[in-house]
Amino acid sequence: MKITLLRHTEVDVSYHKCYNGHIDIGLSSKGTKQAHLLAEEFKEKEYDLIFCSDLRRTRDTLSPFTQKAQAFYTEKLREKSWGKHEGMTFDAIIAQNEIEYETFLQWIRALDGEDYEAYIQRIEAFFLEFLPTQKAQDILVVTHAGVIRVLISLVKAISLEEAFSFDVSYGAYIILDTNTMSFSEVKYKLG
Repeated sequence: MKITLLRHTEVDVSYHKCYNGHIDIGLSSKGTKQAHLLAEEFKEKEYDLIFCSDLRRTRDTLSPFTQKAQAFYTEKLREKSWGKHEGMTFDAIIAQNEIEYETFLQWIRALDGEDYEAYIQRIEAFFLEFLPTQKAQDILVVTHAGVIRVLISLVKAISLEEAFSFDVSYGAYIILDTNTMSFSEVKYKLG
């Protein structure tokens, strides 16, 4: 089975470098153009199944795709909820003087919202337990950068900190071959 993991395209600049989590924001005008470019790039591709996060930025990314009608939308593909920290930058959170950054994992666990271990288990269950039960050879998943990085961490057996150092730009995609449990290089052709 091949799973193409596509990150949603660009959101408004005011949300860049923020912990957006479950905020239901749409795409910027550039992100809408990127979505149309991706739809053109993917138009000849036939997928057995398409899954998409139910948040607006992923739905808007998939919207111009000819295959969108067959998509299943699910909250299981959402980014982690950051609770009261959603929509805030790292610097804004630090400025509140409630949490101090010590290490990557300490910081992630200290932030409000969904328990980080539960988030990882949600991603693991979807990709490594649910998807393998589907009778499909080629699957498209439209989701978020954090989800893609957690999956990379799980498959490559590397730390979350190392996985989160991978650049997964807006509109980038990577393919997981579940037969070899290996990833293609991250692809990104959009301006």
